[in-house]
Amino acid sequence: MHAGIEDTSPLQAWLDRHDSIFVLTGAGISTNSGIPDYRGDDGQWKHRAPINYRSFLEDRFAHRRYWARSLIGWPVVARASPNRAHARLVDLNARGKLSQLVTQNVDGLHQKAGHPDVIDLHGRIDQVICLACQCRMPRADVQQLLIDANPQWVAARADIAPDGDADVDELECAQFRAPQCPHCAGMLKPDVVFFGENVPRDRVESATQVLRRSDAMLVVGSSLMVYSGFRFARMAREAGLPLAILNRGTTRADDIATLRLKVDCELALASISDGAVDPCHQS
Repeated sequence: MHAGIEDTSPLQAWLDRHDSIFVLTGAGISTNSGIPDYRGDDGQWKHRAPINYRSFLEDRFAHRRYWARSLIGWPVVARASPNRAHARLVDLNARGKLSQLVTQNVDGLHQKAGHPDVIDLHGRIDQVICLACQCRMPRADVQQLLIDANPQWVAARADIAPDGDADVDELECAQFRAPQCPHCAGMLKPDVVFFGENVPRDRVESATQVLRRSDAMLVVGSSLMVYSGFRFARMAREAGLPLAILNRGTTRADDIATLRLKVDCELALASISDGAVDPCHQS
């Protein structure tokens, strides 16, 4: 067994017992891919809180600051590769074990790993939308717009934060030029759900319908501190479904989980085998 990892045989047994598992993933599944997570083991913020939706729309300085931070942080997400946890979920899905994969992450790593059916609860950071004309464009194209408008920022360095963000000196953002839509000069926004913004109802309803047809729920790498994810854990338990949680730190659903492992998500999922366990070892 890998040093520092508790016994994951209960996870193996749990997976073998269920054939229609609803999976919810959070930032903890992507940390080993080089993308920082939001919260520490105690569930508290590691960095400053992410930008609020209203501030992005109404505060011109906050808007510029977001894009300045994004210019520096985006390449980390763009270069990131899936890890063994993403790959193992693809394997489990191919074996018919998963009913649905829902992710709170916006990094697109599940799709890069080859997962064919993902509900991106909070959207995708690799896409940008114009709030005026609704046109969409790749985030990589917007990166070039940012560089062209702010060449002095190309060599800037900062501590990287979650989801393509970075911790930059706010005073340096005053002269930063935020991108505009190349078609209508409207305001551009990453196609993600900001804090203070509602998750699109169709995504919630689609996930809810599948959860109702599932026989268990597995949480991988989420503290569930945000209600958009916690609601599914609570819904699962209210329906009597077993709830397993893999997360290094505290989660909002610890008291309702039926299996709780404080583990590194990648190492835990990589440790499971493709075969069934001996029934005498099941709990």
